[in-house]
Amino acid sequence: MKKSVPRPTVNAPHEVRIIGGLWKRTPLPVADRPGLRPTPVRVRETLFNWLGQDLTGFRCLDAFAGTGALGLEAASRGAAEVVLVEQDAHLIKTLSALKSRLKADAVRVERGDGVTAMQQRRGQGLDLVFLDPPFGEEGNDALFTAALQAARQCLRDDGLIYLEAPRVWSDDELAQLGLQLHRQGKAGVVAYHLLRPLPPQ
Repeated sequence: MKKSVPRPTVNAPHEVRIIGGLWKRTPLPVADRPGLRPTPVRVRETLFNWLGQDLTGFRCLDAFAGTGALGLEAASRGAAEVVLVEQDAHLIKTLSALKSRLKADAVRVERGDGVTAMQQRRGQGLDLVFLDPPFGEEGNDALFTAALQAARQCLRDDGLIYLEAPRVWSDDELAQLGLQLHRQGKAGVVAYHLLRPLPPQ
């Protein structure tokens, strides 16, 4: 009797899913790209519990969009405007295809540098900015500092910044950037923060 030969296992494309709103359970592909690290489901669930499930009318910017999981989650929950900024051409192509497939009229995909995109929107009074830069090597604080400064300047006075980082940012560090901690959590190597602008002196 001929022995059956085990068939090689074919790995399905890695993906994450939108967890709430209009596009709940929609899969988002995760490409094998350097530095791409989607926000874990448990962290996104916590974040959108903090924000409230309904983001109707919010104007949002996802400055390091990657898979688009954060920005598309906001759009799924009613955000009026979501800009997804990404440098990687392959990821831009994927995000643009997702926008078309979902008929996501509120979403705009932009290729470019996240910090520069925020600097260009200085004074625009956004409601919510997502910051999930590549973690990279130790000593990458300069990128996070620049991103936080730029995000603060394009935010409305009662707006919010979501920050994902490889470490917890202290109250003193944030205060020097005109920000204060609203909520904070940790999941594995990921420290996540919800920040507010400090009130004017």
